[in-house]
Amino acid sequence: MAESRRFSGKTVVITGAASGIGADAARLFASEGAIVFASDIDEDGGAELVAGSPDDIRFVRCDVCDPSDIKALMDHAAKETGGIDVVFNNAGAGGARAPIDEIEPDEWDRTFDLLMRSVAMGIRYAVPHMKGRKGANIVNVSSVAAVGPGYSPTAYAVAKAGVLHLTKCAATDLAQYGIRVNAVQPGFINTNIFTSSLEFTGEAELMAKQVIAQMSSNAQPVARGGQPRDIAGTVAFLASEAAEFITGASIVVDGGITLGPRHSWDPETPGMFEALEAMEAEGRTN
Repeated sequence: MAESRRFSGKTVVITGAASGIGADAARLFASEGAIVFASDIDEDGGAELVAGSPDDIRFVRCDVCDPSDIKALMDHAAKETGGIDVVFNNAGAGGARAPIDEIEPDEWDRTFDLLMRSVAMGIRYAVPHMKGRKGANIVNVSSVAAVGPGYSPTAYAVAKAGVLHLTKCAATDLAQYGIRVNAVQPGFINTNIFTSSLEFTGEAELMAKQVIAQMSSNAQPVARGGQPRDIAGTVAFLASEAAEFITGASIVVDGGITLGPRHSWDPETPGMFEALEAMEAEGRTN
């Protein structure tokens, strides 16, 4: 049990909670006193999450691509506990991988239904149960892919950029009710989002995760792969009273991968000016 009980008596709803970031967030909120409604389409993973926790985690099956499922989830949580205090719109996957000149309309729509519309509808159907709840707030998952190309497929990146703007717009819409809305932008976090989009399973999935962890640790100033707990801790902070003066904001949690090219933080990697100076020095000695 955690020493802090920041969320004692609070009702927390988390989508995509059967594994990865969602599962770690569910365990963290529950360990700090919350009643957590953990939702996912992965019923086996959800059952495992509940069975493995000594705290109050309740699994509800929910397909976030179906707005009626999202509404049923929020209504259920509110009926069970009297209202909703925190919503973590976390569910997602890699989506369509095709470039913009090859992607099909239905692939684009499915990606946006999963990554963008689900967040909008998560807010839409939770808010009626959050009005009047002191400290009520929403945290959405965006991505470093929202800041520029090169971090993900195009449809994923554009959807995650949309989540950032939705977060700002929702924060203004809901300020009248005292509901805060913020986002978190993960970098390369070692979850199954990459391997599932590539359809790896079993030993291949394990090996792929190891490769991803190694590659990400070499690509950023913080020399280790990102873990679900890194994001869960940030989400809990944004949902806590310590962040009560923060709304419409986003926190980048990426090990510094978006800071700049490798030479900007690795003294062993020469940048353009260092390379030119080396060429000049070589010219003087020849």
